[in-house]
Amino acid sequence: MSAIRAWLLLALGWGTVGSAAAEPVPQVGPARGALLVVGGGSMAKLWPVFLELAGGKDAHIVVIPTAGENITGDDSAVKALRALGVAQVVQLHTRDPKEADTEVFVAPLRAARGVWISGGRQWRLADSYLGTRTLRELRALLDRGGVIGGSSAGATIQGSYLVRGAPSGNAIMMSPGHEVGFGFLRQTAIDQHVDTRQRAEDLRPVLRAHPALLGLALDEATALIVRGDRADIVGAGGVRFFATPEAPAILLRAGTIYDLAARKAVVSGAP
Repeated sequence: MSAIRAWLLLALGWGTVGSAAAEPVPQVGPARGALLVVGGGSMAKLWPVFLELAGGKDAHIVVIPTAGENITGDDSAVKALRALGVAQVVQLHTRDPKEADTEVFVAPLRAARGVWISGGRQWRLADSYLGTRTLRELRALLDRGGVIGGSSAGATIQGSYLVRGAPSGNAIMMSPGHEVGFGFLRQTAIDQHVDTRQRAEDLRPVLRAHPALLGLALDEATALIVRGDRADIVGAGGVRFFATPEAPAILLRAGTIYDLAARKAVVSGAP
C-alpha cells in the first residue's frame, strides 16, 4: 500500500470496518464517494491524491475540459494523467446541452471511477451541463463511490452557488442567470486562486446577499478532500472558511480537518 493511500484511508476514516453505528446523513458533502476541490495552480502533488481516490492508475478516468475557451485536441489534464501512467482516460466535451442530455454522450461516465473537471470559466460548465443527463451521471458516479475532482473553475462549479459566473468577466462575483453550480457541496460558494489574485475577502458580498452559504476560498496548489461533511486540507497553501457573512474567515492549512456541517475545525491546523 502506498504512503498516500495509507494516509487517505486513515484521514478519511476508511481504515476500520464493521461499525454498527449508522453514519449520519451529510448536510453539505456527498453521502458516498469523494470530492477533490483544488484552488488552481500546480497539480504536481495533487494528481497522486486524485488517482488514489479514484482507485489507482488502472481506474477509468473522464476529463471534462468544457470550462476552457478553445477546446482543440487533448486537454492538459488528459496529458498529465497519461504521463502518470493512466491508460484509460477519456475526454468528454460539448457546448450543447441537448447533446449532453443524450445516452450516447454520457456512456463514458457510466464506466468511470473518477472525473476531472478542468479550469477555465465556470459559466461554460453550467450552460452546457445543468439539468442534463451528464450532471445526473456525475451524481451517480458519486453514489457508487467514485471521485469528482476539479481545479479553478472545476472547483467553483462543485458548489451550489456559482461565483464569478458572469460571461462578461471573472471579476463579477454575482451574475443573475449564472448563479447555480452543480451543488455537489450543498449551501456553499467556492472561490479559488485566492493567494495569487488577492481574493481573500472577495466572497464577502456573496455571503451577505446569501447568508446561509458557507464560503470556501482556496489558495493555489491547495485542495479539500471531501467525504460526507468532512473536509481534509492538503497542499501547499491555505483554505479560508467563512462560516457567517460578517465573522472573520478562519484560515486553515494542510493537516486540518474541517466539519462542513458544524462549520468548525476538528483538528487544529491554523497558523
